[in-house]
Amino acid sequence: MSKRDYYEVLSVERSATEREIKKAYKRLAMKFHPDRTKGDKDLEVKFKEVKEAYEILSNEDTRHKYDQHGHAAFEHGHGGGHGGFGGGADYSDVFGDVFGDIFGGGGRRGGGGQRQQQRGSDLRYSLEMTLEDAVRGKELEIKVPTWVTCEPCDGSGANKGSKAKTCTTCHGQGQVQMRQGFFAVQQTCPTCKGKGQIISDPCKSCYGEGRVEKTKTLSVKIPAGVDTGDRIRLAGEGEAGLNGAGTGDLFVQVHVKDHKIFQRDGTNLYCDVPIGFTTAALGGEIEVPTLGGRANLKIPSETQSGRTFRLRGKGVKSVRGGPVGDLLCKVIIETPVNLNDKQKDLLNQFEETMSGKTSKNRPKEQGFFDGVKKFFDDLTS
Repeated sequence: MSKRDYYEVLSVERSATEREIKKAYKRLAMKFHPDRTKGDKDLEVKFKEVKEAYEILSNEDTRHKYDQHGHAAFEHGHGGGHGGFGGGADYSDVFGDVFGDIFGGGGRRGGGGQRQQQRGSDLRYSLEMTLEDAVRGKELEIKVPTWVTCEPCDGSGANKGSKAKTCTTCHGQGQVQMRQGFFAVQQTCPTCKGKGQIISDPCKSCYGEGRVEKTKTLSVKIPAGVDTGDRIRLAGEGEAGLNGAGTGDLFVQVHVKDHKIFQRDGTNLYCDVPIGFTTAALGGEIEVPTLGGRANLKIPSETQSGRTFRLRGKGVKSVRGGPVGDLLCKVIIETPVNLNDKQKDLLNQFEETMSGKTSKNRPKEQGFFDGVKKFFDDLTS
């Protein structure tokens, strides 16, 4: 009896993609599976036909041979199709294909008895630093507890001279299938714990893990201009992978500590500068701090409390580039405290010279009380 064309069996075009072939196979496998067809022999034949077609067309090499030579490419001793169809279909295998995406992967993991590889985890290190170090940049040493590849066994987990053996429970897959009626659920192999192999003579240093815990001392170059929330990636400095897999990365998370004088907002710095009321009234020149040293700031006469002065280029240069920010100084006029009798007397004399001239010498005060008077007048009118 001649076989039907595999593309016809799956109802797909000859130009169908791998995804389209797999989708068609899942649909038909669900339709014709013996658990659903209640022992119908004709439908069981169709199920085997669908599975055979999928085995050929899902593999790039066998699909290429089939496209060139048809069914003849798999005759002459190759059995009734690719993969050795004979007495019956491997039902557990088809469940791995159909439900693999739902229950965490297909049924062909780790083939050939290879131990399951797993990339090492990424790590995060929180680094607190001063504003000065963040602005200028600095090279620091940090200590990071992590997993590293075991040197005596070179990550194999087995003692020198011995080798791991393929797990006889899962046959190196790392997973086993549990059948419950129509459904098949994949679970981690209880014998090898998902590794696919059993180590009978484990390494004395890592006890078969292939990794050991160690605190690494690393040098981290902090670029100038970093700010809270910035991350620095150190490739390959995370945890060692399992069974020879790649190492994860280390991410250094920057947190800039509060400063006693400055507050930072982007590339600008802010600070409050207290001044005496004499300087505010008459004007003068004062020294203000910057991250680069002292700077002179001219205070014009009649300066009011809260006025902000900008010193250009005295801020921060961002780690992402761009111009240097500014330093913004807000002057706070300080009221004198702990006055002696002579100082009080002089202030009283000064206040007498202001009598009757409030609107001229203290316009804001006069304006405020004029507004208050009008408010109460309006209430009583």
